[in-house]
Amino acid sequence: MTSQYQMISEIGDRLKSYRLGAGLTPEEVAKETGISVASLYRYESGQPIRVDALGKLADFLDVSLASLFGVGSENISSAVTFFERLRQIEAEADQITVLFGPVPYLLTTDRYDDLLPQVLLESVPETAANREGLENSISQLIGILKSRKQAFRERRPNIIGLISASELEHFIHSGFVGGTNLPSHETAARKDAAIHEVQNILSLVQEQPIGMQIGVVQDSMPSTSFQILRKGTNAQVAISPFRLGSSANVRIGVATITAAEETVKLHQSVTESLWKYSLKGEAASHVLECLLCGK
Repeated sequence: MTSQYQMISEIGDRLKSYRLGAGLTPEEVAKETGISVASLYRYESGQPIRVDALGKLADFLDVSLASLFGVGSENISSAVTFFERLRQIEAEADQITVLFGPVPYLLTTDRYDDLLPQVLLESVPETAANREGLENSISQLIGILKSRKQAFRERRPNIIGLISASELEHFIHSGFVGGTNLPSHETAARKDAAIHEVQNILSLVQEQPIGMQIGVVQDSMPSTSFQILRKGTNAQVAISPFRLGSSANVRIGVATITAAEETVKLHQSVTESLWKYSLKGEAASHVLECLLCGK
């Protein structure tokens, strides 16, 4: 059971994630709400928050009190907010089950991070109405993602990664791109980058690092990405429309984070079924090698 202290601390985490998602600094929030910067930092660090201050912040950030308290489901329309919340939850998780294609971000290489900002920029058409502030938003998102990866590498929680063979095949042939009509030399470089990531997954499958399990799924996969994050007996599901690889999207959609028992149970059932029939070890290696040979 979640303690009252932990509930208060998690309110601070959520406040921070929604503030970041709105692209606001503590100083900007303080100016608009009348809450001091020092108080805001205390609240975001998990210290008790006054009820009137909580109401002001909820109204200003346009988020319900239920979402800040984590009651029911957190519905999140900002990729920055979603991945910040994911970072916060992963920082304490004992086990992470990942179904995020084409390659789970936590298992990507540093080369992936080098290209990701450009790929995300490419994914937004030049004619899009809301490109203003896009580069700043992507820069902020990349910082959060890198922090996630660094924490994962340092903590090494158990991770189960389910990867679609068909998505990997498409990734290899299309390359790590966010749009079309790239120059031929750039297209070749992006295909090489995709191959590099699949080779890295192949190495992980062959090396079988402690606490890491990878299954290659040849059957149909859910169209929605999700993660199941466990800490002791508690579990949450993070369901996301946001994608960081092929068909990248960090602008449109609503993500959900919930600890609802039925939702967790149903998603766990899906992952158990996919894991049961996925290829592991030598069989998975063979499929990945065949995909790379057909590149």
